[in-house]
Amino acid sequence: MPRIQITHFSDALCVWAYVSQARYEELHESFPGQISMDYRFLSVFGDVKGKLARQWSARGGLEGYAALVQEVGAKFEHVELHPRVWLEATPASSMPAHLYLCAVRLLEARGELEDGALAGAARSLRQAFFEEAADIGGQAALLGQAERAGLARAPIEVLLDNGEACAALAGDIELAQTSGVRVSPTLSLNEDRQRLAGNVGYRVIEANVRELLERPAPEGSWC
Repeated sequence: MPRIQITHFSDALCVWAYVSQARYEELHESFPGQISMDYRFLSVFGDVKGKLARQWSARGGLEGYAALVQEVGAKFEHVELHPRVWLEATPASSMPAHLYLCAVRLLEARGELEDGALAGAARSLRQAFFEEAADIGGQAALLGQAERAGLARAPIEVLLDNGEACAALAGDIELAQTSGVRVSPTLSLNEDRQRLAGNVGYRVIEANVRELLERPAPEGSWC
């Protein structure tokens, strides 16, 4: 049984979340059966057009942001970016992807999908977007990605249609807001006493996890 739980907040369109996914996979390999990752989604790219207008109008707009993403990817050997990522099939919002992933999470929690289905679906979706510049901006495209990942469309469609995926995503957004989480990705550990936000190296993440595993009991403050 896992000994500690980590809450992972991210946006599906965030390049830093894409960069970091290999670190979380390595974390599971290093601590098998000792951690549980609770994947949640926050709206960093909820309004792509508005975000680019506010933050990138003076820096080249969409083309300027796409160039920044390429600069980020070039810093990491394990990252492969399509040269036209963000410039082709530009999504209007990350919300449809989050709804799809929330539906997968619900199905996994109910035992209708195997353990790890959500992590696999999120990885597959990010790879499709960042490595292939694939369209992940609408329900039809996302259901196509589900089939590609070996997931049945029908159960996912049910949760998208009946509002359960919406309710799950609303819960994620509220949790991020009440917790003050604004950065993708953010890891929350030790009942939110420890947070690791943004581009945090694997060794730092590992050190925090190892400390919690070796000293799980709360210690008094030195203050």
